[in-house]
Amino acid sequence: MAQEDLFGGGLGGPTPGPGDPGDPGDPGDPGGPAAGLRGASFFEAGQTAPLAARMRPRSLDEIAGQAHLLSEGKPLRRLVEGSGAASVILYGPPGTGKTTIASLIAQSMEQNFVGLSALSSGVKEVRQVIDQARRDLIRGEKTVLFIDEVHRFSKTQQDALLGAVENRTVLLVAATTENPSFSVVAPLLSRSLLLKLESLSREDLRKVIENAVVAQRGLAGTVELADDAREQLITLAGGDARRALTYLEAAAEAVHAGGTITVDTLRDNVNRAVVRYDRDGDQHYDVVSAFIKSIRGSDVDAALHYLARMIEAGEDPRFIARRLVIHASEDIGMADPTALQTAIAAANAVQFIGMPEGRLPLAQATIHLATAPKSPSVIQGITRAQQDVAAGNIGAVPPHLRDGHYEGAKAMGNAVGYKYPHDDPRGVVTQQYLPDELLGAEYYTPTDHGAEKRIREFLGRLRRVIRGKD
Repeated sequence: MAQEDLFGGGLGGPTPGPGDPGDPGDPGDPGGPAAGLRGASFFEAGQTAPLAARMRPRSLDEIAGQAHLLSEGKPLRRLVEGSGAASVILYGPPGTGKTTIASLIAQSMEQNFVGLSALSSGVKEVRQVIDQARRDLIRGEKTVLFIDEVHRFSKTQQDALLGAVENRTVLLVAATTENPSFSVVAPLLSRSLLLKLESLSREDLRKVIENAVVAQRGLAGTVELADDAREQLITLAGGDARRALTYLEAAAEAVHAGGTITVDTLRDNVNRAVVRYDRDGDQHYDVVSAFIKSIRGSDVDAALHYLARMIEAGEDPRFIARRLVIHASEDIGMADPTALQTAIAAANAVQFIGMPEGRLPLAQATIHLATAPKSPSVIQGITRAQQDVAAGNIGAVPPHLRDGHYEGAKAMGNAVGYKYPHDDPRGVVTQQYLPDELLGAEYYTPTDHGAEKRIREFLGRLRRVIRGKD
């Protein structure tokens, strides 16, 4: 049942004292019972556990951040203190407290506690736990079922939980880093209280790090941490307490007892700041959304920032290029017709030269699109036209516009009376193009931005000639 916990690499918790249930034993043998670990053993951490596991908060007051969920009277505090009865889904980025909160629920409730990992449990294991919970309930014993990474459960696996959650055979506490709206089936979501945990602030991380340096179960003051190194560590952690403590431990192991962790120590012993990004997860869609919205909002600096995040996270550059091409038409369109050319050129360049040099045409296209005048007239125009078609506002093609190139076409009236625009010195003639039912419809409405200001004036003249009003 080995898996990552909130603050460390092997589901750990506070080191149990003598006589504590489950002390010390096997905290979670990968070859152990598939039905999950019962009781506090799911969260135990010995003295040799990683720093992040040893520093797991042992009470609500030790949890960093999440005041919006843990203040007096809040549902999560009531649940942890044993007075809540609703199943909950804890949703948030890594290192924000999900598994720690589950461990506190396990410690505070006088109920059976079973932990399952979605990585190693299936429908069979879920049903085993539920069957046992039913038997325990007959004896008056309630069961708390903790499922880590519930988003990895298939629909079938999640459906297996529905009945037990609805009739409260088990109290479900599920943790996920993925948006439950996409990763948890709707019936299970509707039967649970959804609680969103936030990334830790710099001040929250500062407290976590400073406590770990001096705490006896932490580094016990064996090293010092320079102020600038601490701030760099906070930056590298990116709101993730587990990562902050993992990096701190790596740096501490590189200095002798009594030594000082400096910025150079971090540089030599800690990897670059991790970019929290998963191509199939929330962060993927959030960053892409922020990228496009920054371009649409003409904030070139923000657009380059999110582009850099995607590149550093290993996003497929072809995906980025496709988004740029789409954006060039959707949000710029005829306000700057060259934007689409630039985006397509960037897409071709990425395909031709690959990465890392492909970042340059991507950046150039991003800058062009972000600084270009904006207009939604292209997407609005085609959307209006499609809405009419979808509503059945179609009508017959005017006879003079129909194909007249095949034998017998003219006899049916096809192409008869068609006026060739190039025969007119103006290059445009008075002629009906829309079906009778749609005469006068206007789908394209140019803005006054960029090149569309000139197009708007010219389009007015065109429409007057076409409609015979000029």
